[in-house]
Amino acid sequence: MFYVYSPYGQVFSGTLEQLRTTQALTPITKVRTVNTVATGLDAGNPDVASGETPTPARHALQAYAPGGRQPLTVVGDVMQRPSHVVSHTATVRDAWQILKNHRIGQAPVVDANGTLVGLVSRAELMPPQWLAPTVDSMTTWQAMLTQRVEQVMWSPVPSAHIDTDLRRVASLLLETGLPGLPVTDQNGQVIGFVSRSDLLRALATDPPLDLWS
Repeated sequence: MFYVYSPYGQVFSGTLEQLRTTQALTPITKVRTVNTVATGLDAGNPDVASGETPTPARHALQAYAPGGRQPLTVVGDVMQRPSHVVSHTATVRDAWQILKNHRIGQAPVVDANGTLVGLVSRAELMPPQWLAPTVDSMTTWQAMLTQRVEQVMWSPVPSAHIDTDLRRVASLLLETGLPGLPVTDQNGQVIGFVSRSDLLRALATDPPLDLWS
């Protein structure tokens, strides 16, 4: 099951096949591509830069170690939890600090009720036009850094349910260019994040990620 959320609430709920026939993801699939700017940084994966499997992922994967061998098949098997989130009213400066403190490349954006409304990445917080030679005024930089996240975030944004088949998540990531998806409940509350790195890490773990059965 997949959902799509915007500042106006849930705009889609259904299967991957149904999602493909809607216009809900047009802003993402046709206009934007998420880029994790800092090499080795991933949403919800503070240990990636060191080459270590993130602690929550290690615990999840150890549950499937020899003696209790089961293939990893759904989002809940590999996702990172909890997911670090950014408030939609936070400033760009605040969002930068959150990503820096947690060593992540992007994070779900939530409203005052904790409901998913968007996604913000380092790319949105430092777009190319900000680096133009003409942008050299301290006043201009201050104005940029005090923008609210809701002014620069991606929205609408897709999310996955914890029981979603990992093969379908992988398909959606390939189709949209996203590096990962927020994981939400049916009410849009963020409970985790699943990234491409999580899928690859699980694929290389024994027992393996079951993408082909």
